[in-house]
Amino acid sequence: MFLHADKIINNGKTDDLKRCRKDILTILSVALESVDPYRVTYEYLNKSDFSNYREIYMLAFGKASVGMAQAVCDILPLKEGVVITNEKKKVKSRNVNTFVGDHPIPTTRNVIATEKAISMVRRCRSEDLLLVLISGGGSALFCKPRVPLKDMQALTDLLLKCGADITELNTIRKHLSFVKGGQLAKLANCKILSCIISDVVGDPLEFIASGPTVPDTTTFEDAKDILIKYDLWDKVPASVREIVEKGLKGEIPETPKPGDEVFNKVDNVVIANNLLACKSAEKKAKEQGYRAKIFSTTITGEAREVGPFLVRKAMDELKSGEIMIGGGETTVVVKGDGKGGRNQEMVLSAV
Repeated sequence: MFLHADKIINNGKTDDLKRCRKDILTILSVALESVDPYRVTYEYLNKSDFSNYREIYMLAFGKASVGMAQAVCDILPLKEGVVITNEKKKVKSRNVNTFVGDHPIPTTRNVIATEKAISMVRRCRSEDLLLVLISGGGSALFCKPRVPLKDMQALTDLLLKCGADITELNTIRKHLSFVKGGQLAKLANCKILSCIISDVVGDPLEFIASGPTVPDTTTFEDAKDILIKYDLWDKVPASVREIVEKGLKGEIPETPKPGDEVFNKVDNVVIANNLLACKSAEKKAKEQGYRAKIFSTTITGEAREVGPFLVRKAMDELKSGEIMIGGGETTVVVKGDGKGGRNQEMVLSAV
């Protein structure tokens, strides 16, 4: 599963270090396998009964969409499906169209694919089922903005580099979109089952892929406050400010909120998350003879600060034969073009 695993193991200076490295890679492999998109989707849907529906439609978007969609195709007879992914892979099914988009900055490919998806959703009837498969990266890949695409690209770039967390980023995205923040649910005239692989700390459904089938608790006012917080209000494209101001004046409707009857037809289910991966790692570590404990599944903060924190915690608390397991999502303030990613920065800051 890991590239150059043998090299990583053999870089250990002693036999004990080599054994520890091998054990850690095994533990990480088990954790990743436990949240494998195909596996978790197949296991969840294989227990369900779909015989009451006239036709089943499928919409999948996110970085895990191909694996999730393939599981559906291997279980259910689909009328039609649309998959939006950043992988150069296709779902093996005659009834499914796979579109390759871009992440994390949306492009024309993303918008075209989303428009195809919307057309399919509008064909669903009241006696049909729309299966929505959601995973990380869905906010960028499932994209139909209210502002010109070039302005959405510029805004996304600013937000990714300013240190805003995913909830702040997606609050703004929801209010500049025709499909996010519960608005996909408004487009469908049928029952919706959303199967979600969470990549957001704490699994807040409304922020995973910007919650297209989930009630939105945020507002245009929240979106403006976030832009002001990061000193971006005067830096974002004028079209962004225009949409937010129109929303504040009521000239553009708010996203659907909790209690909206549109969600009576929607079921949202988290089928995999950080906690599942951490628990699987803990179980495997114990099987290998370690005393393992999960200390957190909600790690957040600046990557360069989290790294040293983890080192201090390990040095203060870990004894021989113990393993500390944690998960979460850090943020990075990028200066210049930047190189690498948040995990690399966290690890390098810990060295």
